[in-house]
Amino acid sequence: MLSRFGLAVFLAALAIILSVAGHPARAMVCMDKSMTLDEVVDTISAQKSCESAMKMFRDCALTASGDVQLGAAVEKKCEADFMPGLNAARKRAYQREMRVCDGKYRNKSGTMYLSFTAFCRAEVAQRYSQRALKAAGPKAR
Repeated sequence: MLSRFGLAVFLAALAIILSVAGHPARAMVCMDKSMTLDEVVDTISAQKSCESAMKMFRDCALTASGDVQLGAAVEKKCEADFMPGLNAARKRAYQREMRVCDGKYRNKSGTMYLSFTAFCRAEVAQRYSQRALKAAGPKAR
């Protein structure tokens, strides 16, 4: 009887400790090394171009909800190439394309659909970046 009670106390204490303890950052393998999601986001943000940021996103994708953060970093990197030069009509068109991505998988369940949405949004930003850089000519690259 005492051993059951001791086991119960031990398990209760373990449950409390585990529930109070912070969750450790999950690691992923990206560029042949173990990195946290935040480290991958920082690496994407540090890329010199939208194209290299998108390549890193593809190489490090989780196909899960974590891709939302990675995709957002790509969007921000790519938007720096074109957002300042967009007129109001083109800005509305860009926002409309982003909303299409947001709605595409809205009624689907599962974290992979969050990843698909993140990729859709990043690809839209990449296309706008490519167009802006092409219009600006070689000096913009």
